[in-house]
Amino acid sequence: MHKALDLKVMYFGTPVVLIGSRNEDGTANLAPISSAWWLGQCCMLGLGNSAQTTANLLRERECVLNLPSSAMVDAVDRLALTTGAPVVPPHKIQQGYRYEPDKFSIAGLTEQPSDLVGASRVAECPIQLECRVIGTHPFGAPTPHATAFQVEVVRTHVEEELIIPGTHYIDPLRWDPLIMKFCEFFGGGDNVHPSRLAGGWNMPHDLQRTA
Repeated sequence: MHKALDLKVMYFGTPVVLIGSRNEDGTANLAPISSAWWLGQCCMLGLGNSAQTTANLLRERECVLNLPSSAMVDAVDRLALTTGAPVVPPHKIQQGYRYEPDKFSIAGLTEQPSDLVGASRVAECPIQLECRVIGTHPFGAPTPHATAFQVEVVRTHVEEELIIPGTHYIDPLRWDPLIMKFCEFFGGGDNVHPSRLAGGWNMPHDLQRTA
């Protein structure tokens, strides 16, 4: 039997993306998000308006979508509850966010130059998508609180071991993306790591009981 429910969170399960962008002073910013979906050679990204990444994409009009595997969950979780914005909004402070200017260092990840855009790639990510912003759309009602970015993929980098030999296709049996499901980390269908974000959002999960 179905039950009508006012869901507080609608993160049903989407891949984690580490967005590489460039700050106004030219330094690199890196932020994890899970509001992303693809169609053809384009991707839609959802970002809160208080995020440093949002300001960077509006200004620079380019980014890199780095796709981590589930094995990279430790590095991704170290970026949770951090922001590249020097002034942290009150609502983020309440959730436990802190200003962190050097995202690559705290995550233990390696900055790698891109070919066609100024934003940096993450060397450890098996899939890296260099993108340019081709459209922006206010998101949220009644007052927009986020921005939906339409980006076009202009260059794709893929680890050779993920490619089906002799093709331009990724082997789905070899690719194990890190999935964010209701603020928790999953890979291969299993919960793979405790989530700081779930704690910051006060999610009422009991993963030990349900594992």
